[in-house]
Amino acid sequence: MKNTIRSSIFALTVLASLAGAQQPLPPVRPLGPVLATSTEPLASVSQVRALPGGRVIVHDLTGRRVLLFDSTFKNFTVIADSTSATGNAYGSRLGGLVQFRGDSTLFIDPQSISMLVIDGNGKIVRTMAVPLPNEVNALIGGQNGTPGLDLQGRLVYRAQLRVAQNLIRPPVNGVPQMPAFPESSFVVRVDLKSRKVDTAATFRIPKITMNMTRDENTGNIQITSTVNPMPWTDDWAMLADGTIAVIRGQDYRVDLVSPDGKMTVGQKLPFDWQRMTDEDKTAVIDSARVVMEKQRQTMMTQMLGSSGGDAKASGADSGKTSTRQRPVGDGNTMQMNIGGRGATGAGMGISMPPLNFVTLSEMPDYRPAIRQGASRGDAEGNLWIRTSKSVNGGTVYDVISNTGELKDRVLVPPGRVIAGFGPGGVVYMGVVDGTITHLERARVK
Repeated sequence: MKNTIRSSIFALTVLASLAGAQQPLPPVRPLGPVLATSTEPLASVSQVRALPGGRVIVHDLTGRRVLLFDSTFKNFTVIADSTSATGNAYGSRLGGLVQFRGDSTLFIDPQSISMLVIDGNGKIVRTMAVPLPNEVNALIGGQNGTPGLDLQGRLVYRAQLRVAQNLIRPPVNGVPQMPAFPESSFVVRVDLKSRKVDTAATFRIPKITMNMTRDENTGNIQITSTVNPMPWTDDWAMLADGTIAVIRGQDYRVDLVSPDGKMTVGQKLPFDWQRMTDEDKTAVIDSARVVMEKQRQTMMTQMLGSSGGDAKASGADSGKTSTRQRPVGDGNTMQMNIGGRGATGAGMGISMPPLNFVTLSEMPDYRPAIRQGASRGDAEGNLWIRTSKSVNGGTVYDVISNTGELKDRVLVPPGRVIAGFGPGGVVYMGVVDGTITHLERARVK
């Protein structure tokens, strides 16, 4: 009954959005032609920092490299990488780029909990401490949104998800209970000198559902998560003037928070909502299952590889704590026997269970317009939102003005994702070509 009521509320909300949006829906128009393509093969193009003269700093996150390309994209220099070829090594943990003062750029290094300052010539000139060390992972971008500095010099980013102590539940029959995860997050502004934190906005995030159970026969503890592959969620981005845009996914509107903290609630935006049948929802789940199983298999391979496949801590037979990791069945499960009884199977174990998905009735009846990490501010003060709308395999981006109104819809060609912007309507993208990625530059017509 509750699920039926929830689905009805979702449907009514979307219908209200359709009725309340008074703006006409602009036609989808193609992005301009590609003006330059890099010749250097990249593993990914996650972030691009535009510099004067058409030069760019590119973060190849998957390849763990930071490169400086000239305006032709034919020549480049390595700022940091994961090999011994340079004196500026990319750490073992994935980092991120943040636009800094003037032509300088920050490279966030979670391994050293520091920010490397890169000048306009691609040289690392100094190192700064991360203002809040426990928040360093929140600064690398991706689904967390794109961090940046506002006009007051404050570092703006999505705060790291924390679980309040009072939400941690006591054990039941000796089995630890997963905490109740929050369903909202915060955009914060941090003064780099005083370390003062200002909460600028609150926004909705997908619900995380996890439980622990114990097998009575083996004593193993199993952690089970229930996934919604198509959740309602909000998103955020910072505009060129320091304004924070919060995209409300279920209403599909943009609320604006000025640098002085004033909130302006936006009008509902027009959108071509797609009704989801049970067959559509089932197809979404099946597709998500394939992708997530591949990700889990990759993770298991990496974990087992790093542990030698069957690693046993010294001193296990003498009663000291030991950990043993081994593939089980099809290799998608990891068993960990903890407690000093070695390979006898006694003690406590943790296994990776099959994927669980929400029921069809718990999924939205309309395809959400956005996902997390779908929004970026361009150099002209506009907000670009990567929507769920697709045309001929390409992705439609809604371009929102700094007053929260839909002003344009731009079709980005298939296989491409916007990674940054430059002045004069320049758009930088990563394009997948087989097993490699290239950097492209185009311009909005």
